[in-house]
Amino acid sequence: MSEPQTKRGDGIAEAATLELEPAEAHTRLSAQIEALLLSSDRPLSEARLAELLDQAGPGPEKTIREAVEQLNDEYERTGRSFRAQRLAGGWQLLTLPIFGELLAKLHHDRAQARLSPAALETLAIIAYRQPILRAQIEAIRGVGCGEVLRGLLERRLVKIVGRAEELGRPMLYGTTTHFLKVFGIGALDDLPHVEGLREQPPAVAPVQAIESADGPAADRSEAGADQGNGETDS
Repeated sequence: MSEPQTKRGDGIAEAATLELEPAEAHTRLSAQIEALLLSSDRPLSEARLAELLDQAGPGPEKTIREAVEQLNDEYERTGRSFRAQRLAGGWQLLTLPIFGELLAKLHHDRAQARLSPAALETLAIIAYRQPILRAQIEAIRGVGCGEVLRGLLERRLVKIVGRAEELGRPMLYGTTTHFLKVFGIGALDDLPHVEGLREQPPAVAPVQAIESADGPAADRSEAGADQGNGETDS
């Protein structure tokens, strides 16, 4: 009588082991993702994480998202000061906003100088209406913006993305990946909706040499050449 009972118990233990294996594998995957995010100073996309982890088969990106969600659940449960956040098309470990003031004391020497109101206004116009001509920016703001544009190019917040299909082929401006990282935005679609701010962008003629970099010296010199006469601010 005891022998069949022992075999039944072994079967239950074996079934329990089989049930735990997927959970253990998922936990291990989350730990691997955590290690990669901790070691990276830039966001890692789901496709890049899947590549690094040799994830094959159907839907690896869905598996990655589920593992990241498991990490965040654990961070929240244990009261950790950071989360895996969607940023610039990828995932990055970021501290919670509540700790911003504390961290500012640590990093005040390296903190980027604040943008002027004119720069913020110009940047907002570019972000919502890109690709956009300098003349269009100036028409909206009512003042020249050559100096402001140069400053934004130097900070790698905007770049020249191409030229408009019109007389003179004027340059078109757009935001950079660095812009998304600085402002903590996952993608341009995540910008807050502002009624009437978005418009149909002008036709763009891509320029490979210009579009390949986020604000090199060549971009800044072209922006200077594009600057016209008129009132400016900074």
